[in-house]
Amino acid sequence: MILMIIITEAAVNQIKQMMAAEEGDNLNLRVGIQGGGCSGLSYGMGFDSEVQESDTKFEQHGIGVVVDADSKKALEGTTIDYKQNMMGGGFTIDNPNAIASCGCGSSFKTATNKGTPEEC
Repeated sequence: MILMIIITEAAVNQIKQMMAAEEGDNLNLRVGIQGGGCSGLSYGMGFDSEVQESDTKFEQHGIGVVVDADSKKALEGTTIDYKQNMMGGGFTIDNPNAIASCGCGSSFKTATNKGTPEEC
């Protein structure tokens, strides 16, 4: 089954601008989770030219997206958006698998993965 992360048009435009400023060939957007944050799991996004055998890779709006095997289940069905307001802009993540998240929205836990919570 192919992992589906939905990337909105606003997020795609921002990601493409950021990719253009990066050095390197064949860059993909790597999306993943790691232990930490108030609720136990934190999101991570960055650019990576390497794809591991255990990774899932798919394309969305001309951007290669890579997700590691450990993050796949927790991120399935997630929407990545980019919002701009008077205070600046930033990516937002809407994850239907999150059963709890911290007030800042950057940390969460799922029904099957509690992660490693840290003190806020």
